[in-house]
Amino acid sequence: MMRDPAPWQKKYEALFGLACLFGLLGQYLFVDHAAGVSVPLFVLAYYGLFFYGMKGRIGGFDKWRGQSRSAWLLLLPIALLSLTYVWYGNTFFRVFNPLAIAAFIIMQNVLITRSSTQPWYRPGFYGDVLRLAIAKPITHLAVPFEIIGGLFKTKERGSEAGAAVRKILLGLLIASPLLIVVVTLLASADSIFSAWLNQIPERLEFLSAGRGLWRIIVAGWFALYTFCFMLALLFRKSAEKPLAAMLSPTPQPVAEEEQKGVDPIVAGTLFVSVNLIYVLFAAIQFSYLFGAADGLLPEGVIYSEYARSGFAELVLVAMINLGLLLFGLHGVREAGRAAEIVRKLSLSLLVGSTVVILVSAYSRMSLYENAYGFTQLRLLAHGFMIYLAILLAVAFIRIWRARLPLAKAYLAITVTAYVGMNYFNMDARIAENNIARYEDSGMIDAEYLGSLSIDAAPALQKLLQEQPGVPGLAEAVQRMKEKAASYEGWQAWNIAKLRVK
Repeated sequence: MMRDPAPWQKKYEALFGLACLFGLLGQYLFVDHAAGVSVPLFVLAYYGLFFYGMKGRIGGFDKWRGQSRSAWLLLLPIALLSLTYVWYGNTFFRVFNPLAIAAFIIMQNVLITRSSTQPWYRPGFYGDVLRLAIAKPITHLAVPFEIIGGLFKTKERGSEAGAAVRKILLGLLIASPLLIVVVTLLASADSIFSAWLNQIPERLEFLSAGRGLWRIIVAGWFALYTFCFMLALLFRKSAEKPLAAMLSPTPQPVAEEEQKGVDPIVAGTLFVSVNLIYVLFAAIQFSYLFGAADGLLPEGVIYSEYARSGFAELVLVAMINLGLLLFGLHGVREAGRAAEIVRKLSLSLLVGSTVVILVSAYSRMSLYENAYGFTQLRLLAHGFMIYLAILLAVAFIRIWRARLPLAKAYLAITVTAYVGMNYFNMDARIAENNIARYEDSGMIDAEYLGSLSIDAAPALQKLLQEQPGVPGLAEAVQRMKEKAASYEGWQAWNIAKLRVK
């Protein structure tokens, strides 16, 4: 058994017992059930276990200062993302939200317990998060098995009553596989006994060999990882080496010959060259793309082809420009006042050129949607371009106001954008936009709309009531009803399912 570093840490045996109950709750909520109200309940249960385990820890719940406030702010996106499983049925975000929720919870736990000496907006913090979330729990894997083994050691383990309880538990553990074999044989040999067993409620079907094994694996994973992760927070090193001076939140003055970064003249030449290309590109865009609707397109190029071509390339260029912008803000050596003005003007022009590129890409996608309809990927592309535009706007402010904490702003914008997209109700918007396009053009892809999540059902049902003759629409609505019916069990309760009815 590992040595207790402090008396209050002797409760980790009770913590392991609660982690086992948490694992059982996890398998009950999620195995054979779609995610629904079970997600916020699971998150609440985790926080109950976390605060029990961390209560009273060294350096733990003292007066919150500085970066700890950021930890409490993370409760908002965690809660909002958890509640999306109650409000919506979007399949796209249902795949990624578990990873996002887990990442936010782990980062918040690290901040609350002050398990990293790095501020949350520095790269070193995320290295500590990965170490505490992946590497450190592995080093504690032996502890749960030591605890289980210790329960059956009667020597010097307390009262006779406690020893008797441990002996009973050991006997039940040994008898369990034998009981399973015997009951199976009896059920096969006697039809009456088998019929009696079959009267047990179907909720206990998980005791069958196949499903039971899977439930044990899921429960064991939740229990072991949660317990070992908390041990990683409790039994961490007391001190960590700080990052290099170049990553320090307050840059230290150094001699001119020791300063790192690209020469300002070299960087200025780079930015001027790139900006010249972008100015030429912007002129072309204004003459062709923004006049595309009036027929001002190159010879031999049709409207839909021009709308489709080059979108991915433009977005990639915009991302490259964002990288150049960050390089110009942090990777260029400081020089005289004139050089600084040139750098800021060049970066400002780069921001303006990138905005033109994003507007061009956004317009191409809009033209393409008008021609071929709205899909998840196209709507996500719109959202991503708006996200890039906001990052550029913040970077522009940072060019002229050096005190703006760019890393903090970008992280906050990223979290807000992801949560916002979850609450945009994407599939419902796709259905509404395609229906509006149908009313204008008479074209609709009912088969694709039927493949969306049940969030799209209200708009499709409304169209079916108004225009029942739309080809394939009745079948699409029927598919929505079948999807809603697949949300079985109270764990999968979802408001989107009620909207279908």
